[in-house]
Amino acid sequence: MTRTLVADLPSHLDETVTVYGWINTLRLQRRMQFVLVRDHTGLVQVTHARGGEGDEIEAAFESITAETAVKITGKVVDSPQVKLGGLEIIPERVEVVSPAEPKLPIDEHTGLDQRLDWRFLDIRRPSQHLVFAVQTTVEQAMREVTAEEGFTELHTPKLMGTASESGAEVFKVDYFDRTAYLAQSPQFYKQMAIAAGIDKVFEIGPVFRAEPSFTSRHATEFTGVDAELAWIDGVEDVMAFEERLLQRVLQKVSERHGDAIREHFGAQVVVPQTPFPRITMADALTKLRATGWDPEGAKDDLDPEGERKLSALIAEETGHEFVFVTRFPASVRPFYHLRPEDDPTVTESFDLLWKGIEITTGAQREHRHERLIAQAREKGMETEPLASYLNCFRFGTPPHGGLGLGLSRLLMLLLDVPTIREVTFLFRGPHRLEP
Repeated sequence: MTRTLVADLPSHLDETVTVYGWINTLRLQRRMQFVLVRDHTGLVQVTHARGGEGDEIEAAFESITAETAVKITGKVVDSPQVKLGGLEIIPERVEVVSPAEPKLPIDEHTGLDQRLDWRFLDIRRPSQHLVFAVQTTVEQAMREVTAEEGFTELHTPKLMGTASESGAEVFKVDYFDRTAYLAQSPQFYKQMAIAAGIDKVFEIGPVFRAEPSFTSRHATEFTGVDAELAWIDGVEDVMAFEERLLQRVLQKVSERHGDAIREHFGAQVVVPQTPFPRITMADALTKLRATGWDPEGAKDDLDPEGERKLSALIAEETGHEFVFVTRFPASVRPFYHLRPEDDPTVTESFDLLWKGIEITTGAQREHRHERLIAQAREKGMETEPLASYLNCFRFGTPPHGGLGLGLSRLLMLLLDVPTIREVTFLFRGPHRLEP
């Protein structure tokens, strides 16, 4: 038997085909049997007129259960009254490949935690298939842009001999006779590649954060999108690159999946115009406090409420879903962020907010060895554990900058779902290591 995908059935009218898939629903009437079969490309109705005693197809459909894996051979016929593509299959043979138990552990009313327990069943839903089709398109578009712009894709180690950036929020791993750490960022390795003379580097890979956080946008393991660019004139070069990247991503997703996203999630994919709005942190704080946020004036960074309010204000003023918040205070940024000559109390860094949620952190990095040492010590950090990183700046490192973007947050906002759990294949959080 040669398999025919459901999506290809319109080109096989009046032909006999074999469809592989799962039983979606059964409607077994007194004279007719209507069975919906689902594969990863869609649904098709299989219609059988009961033949009575000795009818093997009738008997098969009477004993079959939802989610049973089947192969169905039959003739594709034109049926304008059928809503699923105006066609149906008249079966000639039904083969049960693998039966499903009669009682399924989840259905459309099941809560998220239980659905995650049975994730392989949950993902059989067409909407969940769409999530990962969109994710594939997102990553393809990102690789198109980086390839066009001369990036080299690297795969950095996820086991580290010292905790990256700081001693907090890292997982410790037994590593032979010593302790290793799961990488919370490829940051230092990206910069090592820049010091090695690779002008632009790019990676899509796993990131680990030992944060006991239970919010809708945090995970202990997630996929990060990281880029680093050498010989930049300033942080503006990094922001402009991200604008080009996201514009291409959303354009590709809109073209390929826009109608399906509207159908399954009720979300409209908006391809953004460039440049995105920009606002300094100081101006953002002033604007927010005018609305009553942080009335004591104690905060020097944005909390989730501040991010939502700021995005709403910018959207109202500009009609834009994105906004770059720039020039974060040095006190809330890592030691390796470059500080401008005109104001060393801030950094040449940014967050990108989309629909009220931070999806990217980026910056121009400090590329001068002596200043890196001074800034690390200023933050009370021991420089000895950082030796292999700091050595990269002893022998001529160009000015550079980059960004890190959370893939699951991007998907969550793109599809307008309430949590990254819905757009992660197998979610990992403080209380979830299974399945």
